[in-house]
Amino acid sequence: MTRVAAIDCGTNSIRLLVADADPSTGELVELDRRMEIVRLGQGVDRTGRLAPEALERTFAACRQYAAVIKEHGAQRIRFVATSASRDAENRDEFVRGVLEILGVEPEVISGDQEAEFSFTGATKELAGRDHLAEPYLVVDIGGGSTEFVVGDDRVRAARSVDIGCVRMTERHLVRDGVVTDPPTPSQTAAIRADIDAALDLAEETVPLTGAATLVGLAGTVTTVAAIALGLDAYDSEAIHHSRISAEQVREITGRLLVSTHAERAAIGAMHPGRVDVITSGALILLALMERTGAREVVVSEHDILDGIGWSIA
Repeated sequence: MTRVAAIDCGTNSIRLLVADADPSTGELVELDRRMEIVRLGQGVDRTGRLAPEALERTFAACRQYAAVIKEHGAQRIRFVATSASRDAENRDEFVRGVLEILGVEPEVISGDQEAEFSFTGATKELAGRDHLAEPYLVVDIGGGSTEFVVGDDRVRAARSVDIGCVRMTERHLVRDGVVTDPPTPSQTAAIRADIDAALDLAEETVPLTGAATLVGLAGTVTTVAAIALGLDAYDSEAIHHSRISAEQVREITGRLLVSTHAERAAIGAMHPGRVDVITSGALILLALMERTGAREVVVSEHDILDGIGWSIA
């Protein structure tokens, strides 16, 4: 067994998984899993650069993770960076800071690589479950991008497009530095137009309507699931592999669209860092389910982070 540490740094959050990995079987035994919302992608869609305060929040989280990795004695570390750092002009500053703190250079991966890791992490444990038919359509709704992957025992088609809960919020809902609360009908329509255009783009590569099972990943999907399940607090075990209907997603999205910041913040399962961006994320999930005709989404807590772990194993 090899003790590994996998780090996934996205537009909105940075997450760590420490696990014991069996190189011969690819089995992962989870020891520690944690997440910090650092909003690395703050303003990137507008400025093309990583903001100094966003970099410092991210480096502070990296220092915490370095201590956790040292405590567990992880032998191998892999740090994967996705949408925000991929888009930024000053990503070299980000790379230098991570290398100094963690001793490894972050791999700024492509959208296709991101999609493959997400698919592996989400579906590895689904193999052989007769109630979840193949092929799977895995959708990973991130802060800056969303990945679509279709496959069965392996990836058959994948596409990453530049829609995400942070990017859509900053592009359409922020006025003078403040998020519109709640969004106006014209703002909602503009978000939907961007989403629909991105789905058209994804559909050029990925057959969105041909999958038997829709699997949803990342914080938007898990938070919508927590609301649908009526959880008073976030509960990963209850959320993992829950099945949320299209009707539930539609109803929750409708509620979020007319809610205030205070009302969203009062939702027990809502992470404070998702309060302002959850509405845009829910719109992406709803639009996808309407496009595919999926009657439900199977929610997975295992995603790109686990895929990175599998890659080390």
